[in-house]
This record gives sequence, structure tokens and C-alpha cells, in this order.
Amino acid sequence: MEKTKELQKIEDQFKTFQILDEDGKVVNEKAMPELSDEQLKELMKRMVYTRIWDQRAISLNRQGRLGFYAPVAGQEASMIGTHFALEQQDWILPGYRDIPQIVYHGVPLEQAFLWSRGHLAGGQMPEGVNVMMPQIIIGAQIIQTAGVAMGLKRKNKDAIAITYTGDGGASQGDFYEGINFAGAFNVPAVFVVQNNRFAISVPVEKQSAAKTIAQKAVAAGIHGVQVDGMDILAVYAATQEARKRGLDGNGPTLIETLTYRYGPHTMAGDDPTRYRTSDLDDEWEKKDPLVRFRKFLEGKKLWSEEEEAEVVEQAKEDIKEAIKKADSAPKQKVTDLIDLMFEELPHNLKEQKEEYIAKESK
Repeated sequence: MEKTKELQKIEDQFKTFQILDEDGKVVNEKAMPELSDEQLKELMKRMVYTRIWDQRAISLNRQGRLGFYAPVAGQEASMIGTHFALEQQDWILPGYRDIPQIVYHGVPLEQAFLWSRGHLAGGQMPEGVNVMMPQIIIGAQIIQTAGVAMGLKRKNKDAIAITYTGDGGASQGDFYEGINFAGAFNVPAVFVVQNNRFAISVPVEKQSAAKTIAQKAVAAGIHGVQVDGMDILAVYAATQEARKRGLDGNGPTLIETLTYRYGPHTMAGDDPTRYRTSDLDDEWEKKDPLVRFRKFLEGKKLWSEEEEAEVVEQAKEDIKEAIKKADSAPKQKVTDLIDLMFEELPHNLKEQKEEYIAKESK
């Protein structure tokens, strides 16, 4: 398709924002965020912790001990970098892959495991933790985020609403409706599209004729930026700026993070070897966010093998304990679901509930 000069001008504006190259070298000194040495180390700790957590979760899924799980390896910088720029009062509206962000925001790890198992307690977020239950419907959280951000604006709250979806979510109707509403009402929202290149199995190039997802912000009249999603410093800096923009009354931001998931879309039967080549996998593994940031920290004498080993052991211990707690949760009953869904039961459901009470009492 031949592109018009006007379209080409728009696309040329969306250059990938980067601070660290693949070797962990700073290539954009002016954009370096102001983070202390301890904060830099904390970013690394969270990425290592999340990688171990992901490996263990995949193993638990294969053992039949977890349930639904969407792997996150490769996307740690995108997830943790965005979350690190948030404050506790901000609201997160996650998709089903965005479990690390909500755990770091205050949701207990054992509760995340219960959500994965489909247990009703998994969706009952703790008081004071500003998190919505992970959305299964692809892209639906985009519209919800626009609404939450509208509420924050109307109540003059010093907070933003942030949401996440993948490149496939950016092809949904809800995506366009949500960012359009957010732009029209100038609400404090941040929309993060984690472009891992495949909406389950469909390459991003076949989903849209747009060169970038970030440029879709133009049609909604909001700010858009494309970020190297394997560079945690760039992700953090872009999100920090987007949050400030929202709080200052300058409207929402669409952030496209260029990233990659090493594993399958979910553990529910997806086989990435059917639609991805080993060459492509190798290309993206060379951009690994942990390797890149590790090199950066080692160059500043801020990281060591011993420190990383400690994080690995802590992650294993925490996961072991969280699974124990999840296993000890009360067995889910049909009557519990009925009671949670209805304040007053219709006649036919009263009869059904009585039947289930009898079954559950045996």
C-alpha cells in the first residue's frame, strides 16, 4: 500500500524511545530518570523475582496445581517499569497477563494464585488496594479505565488510572472507544499496549496497516509514544511522564511498549512454534530485559551474582508459601457463588440452592 505524505509524516513522528541499548549502555543520557541506587537495584530485584515466579507458575500449571496462566517472561521490563512509576493511590485495571503489576501494587501472591484457579476469593481485592480484577475479555479494560479515570477527575483525586493490553487488544473496538472517550473528556488515564508482536498467533503486521500502535493516539487526540519495552528505564521514564501529564490536566497517554513473550500466549494449549520462528525467538532473546539491565547495574558496581542468588531463593520460598496458603483456602461451593451474585433469589434459584445445600452437606 502506497502511503500519502501526510500519513508518512505522522508515522515518522513515532520513533522508538530508548535509554539503554542491548548491551546495557546509556544511549540517551538526557532522558535518564532520577532514580537512586537502591531504586535501580529494586527494579532488578523485581525483574529477577518475576522471572523465577513465571518459571514456577508454568511448572505448577503443568502439575495441575495452578489453573489458567499467561506467561510473562520477556515482558518484565514493560510490566515492572510501568508499575514502578505509579503511586499507591493510582488504579490498575489489568488484563489476564498483568498479574505481576497487581501483586506489586498490594495484592497478596496467594490471592493471585487463587484467581488463576478460578476461586471466588481470587477476585476479592483487599481493602485499600486500588486494583480491579484481571479482565479476561480482550480490550474490555480499556473502556473501564476511561470510566475510572473520569471518576478520579470528577472527585479531584490525585491519582491516575492505568491499564494494559496486548497488540491484539489494540485491534478491538473497545480500544478505540476507550481512548476516544478518554481524550474527549481529558481524563487522567494511561493506556499501555504491550506489543509482543503476536495476538495469540496473529502477527501484528496482519492486524493493522498502521506502522505503530502508538500513532493510533493521533485519531483520539491524545499523546502517544512508542517505547523499547525491553528497556526498563525507558519504560519507567515514559510512564512517569504520562502520569504527570494526566495529573497536570493534560489528558491521557497511549504507551506502546515493544516487547516479546518467550513462552506461549497462555498455558491452555497454545503452541508458539506453529507461528513463530526460532530465528525470531533468538533475535528477541538477545534483547532480554534482565540481561540488559544486569549489564547496566554491573557497570555501576550495583549488582552481583550473590545478590541475584538471594532474590532467586527468596522468590522460590515466597512462591512455596503462597501455594500452601492457596491450598488451604476454603473449598469453593456453588452456594457461595449464588450468595455472592444475588441479594434476593428468584423462586427457581431458591429451589436450586436448596438442592446444592443438600449436596454440599454430604
